[in-house]
Amino acid sequence: MRNPGNQNLSGRTNELNDNSGPVFEPELGEFPTEDAQSAEIGDAETKTGTTTVGLKAQDSVVLATDMRASLGRMVSSKNVQKVEEIHPTGALTIAGSVSAAQSLISSVRAEVRLYEARRGEDMSMEALSTILSNFLRSGGFFIVQPILGGVDSDGPHIYSIDPAGSVLEEEYTVTGSGSQYALGVLEQEYGDELSVEKAQSVAAKAIQSAVERDVASGNGINMCVVDEEGVEITQQKELETFL
Repeated sequence: MRNPGNQNLSGRTNELNDNSGPVFEPELGEFPTEDAQSAEIGDAETKTGTTTVGLKAQDSVVLATDMRASLGRMVSSKNVQKVEEIHPTGALTIAGSVSAAQSLISSVRAEVRLYEARRGEDMSMEALSTILSNFLRSGGFFIVQPILGGVDSDGPHIYSIDPAGSVLEEEYTVTGSGSQYALGVLEQEYGDELSVEKAQSVAAKAIQSAVERDVASGNGINMCVVDEEGVEITQQKELETFL
């Protein structure tokens, strides 16, 4: 830890008086050493190349992901759980840096527990999406793109949350490197008031389409169903289980 009393402040006065740069820099998410850090980490960072999907069903939501993690050009894990319960009736998929995603999930779970302890009631999905957005806008989790799915007193919700913190509520959404392949399937197969079983089948088809073409996705499927009773997550190596 740096000792504040030993800092050398010589020359800082001139820097503070230099008004040549824009007043509000750096922009959110921009850090002076960002490029250097990215170059240094390179292929050494464990990432979920990933395909994740989320869609609404009857009084519930279905979230599905593949199970592969990559380390550069290598498959570093074939058994990654990319969807996690973060709320009694809410779950989050992860795409991006594994370390940032794990930290984000831990932080959000803590916020949910604090909210419930202070107010004596469950956090709404709108409030939960705002918490996630605030964390991402802080810049500390800038390489994560989650999908939030959950059920509250207003019914089922699916939120697409980008790395900069914007929040969009959708009927269905996708993230990850295989998202373009999965989205085409959802566009064709999604309909209003899908049963849970049909929604699982649609989600599995979307993951299967991505696995066929995206080398960073594969090795099975995580399937999550969220309803007013809670969160149920299962893993299957064979996608045909849900088709």
